[in-house]
Amino acid sequence: MNFLTDVLYSLYEYITGGTLWISIGKTLVRIATIIILALVFKHLGNKVIDTIFKDKKKTRIKLTTNRREQTLKSLSKNILSYLIMFIATMMVLDTFNVPIKTMLAGAGVAGLAIGFGAQSLVKDIIAGFFIIFEDQFSVGDYIETSGIEGDVEMIGLRSTKLRSFYGQNYVIPNGQIDIVTNYSASNGFAMVEVNVPYETDILNIEKIVSNILTTLPKKYDMFIGEPEINGLQALELSNYVLRIRAETFPVMQWAGARAIRKEVKEHLFEQGIDIPSPRMVVYSHNDREVSN
Repeated sequence: MNFLTDVLYSLYEYITGGTLWISIGKTLVRIATIIILALVFKHLGNKVIDTIFKDKKKTRIKLTTNRREQTLKSLSKNILSYLIMFIATMMVLDTFNVPIKTMLAGAGVAGLAIGFGAQSLVKDIIAGFFIIFEDQFSVGDYIETSGIEGDVEMIGLRSTKLRSFYGQNYVIPNGQIDIVTNYSASNGFAMVEVNVPYETDILNIEKIVSNILTTLPKKYDMFIGEPEINGLQALELSNYVLRIRAETFPVMQWAGARAIRKEVKEHLFEQGIDIPSPRMVVYSHNDREVSN
């Protein structure tokens, strides 16, 4: 009983004594200092990265296109965050007298064991490096991959973030990005098919449409040169199909197609030419008996 009383009394003195709380206070101050310094270095690093990529004329570093600059800036900030986080974590562990050198020495063996369980993570990181190195797409591009379309908002070491036309945010692991359609890498082509009734003269229709197309580059700034008629595309049951093709700036082909449809419809309507619509003929049972 006396032994238990002595233990409790010693524990009470240790808890209420100044040595314990001074030690805890020093540890907390050191951890807080490490966190604050990490945040400061991260902020300063981001400022430096923004300055480097802000004005190409004020730096000796030869950069590429704006698209690639945004990608490299985002990646640089990503790497900086990981590096500062790793260093800060090591310093915090050292505060608790964790043997850092021993941990790093055993990291090779542990890394081999972890590697078998983190193959997808390694695959994502390697794929991310190849995406950036080969310039498959950059921040700000409009792409389609894995059945998803959207603007590239961020390219990281592990994943890529897309924002769709309807506002959804998608995070795609880099290792799952296989086939990419990059609509921003080159000019697009607006393809429009116009249904025209057989009752109209095809030569007259082509003349009217050609006159319309010559005015479009002056009215809309998305076109590169004048749109052209590709000719008769198909012969349907009640109409023939005229195809129009126009070169546009990147990611503007859909807006260009809408503009062509609008202008062609309005001008054909002014000329008294209606766009054919599906027709349905209904025969009643009584009509069949009378005809017999």
